Amino acid sequence: MSVRPPQSFRQSEQDRNGFKVLEYELMSERADSLGRHGLKVEATLAALKAWAADRQSTEERERLLNEASDAVWAFFIQREICGLRNNRDAIQRYGIPNEVIARLGAMRK
Repeated sequence: MSVRPPQSFRQSEQDRNGFKVLEYELMSERADSLGRHGLKVEATLAALKAWAADRQSTEERERLLNEASDAVWAFFIQREICGLRNNRDAIQRYGIPNEVIARLGAMRK
């Protein structure tokens, strides 16, 4: 009497037909997109921090706040797509101000 190994130990058809390659490529694209979103968050937050009341108008500050909140919102969505559900570490790492967080997901007229 011969014994067959369980089906779970056999190499699946998915491994042979390139499924793992596709999965790897998708993970790579998600990571690349997360990095691009992170760079955009850094740039918009730097522009917001560079705003000076004596040289720029309050309308300019509103525009910078809106751009920063849009960038952070997109970054948080991309983090969720990558499986990162808790944003506290990103808020702390990027130094995202509370006034930006308060505008996340807000629709403007």
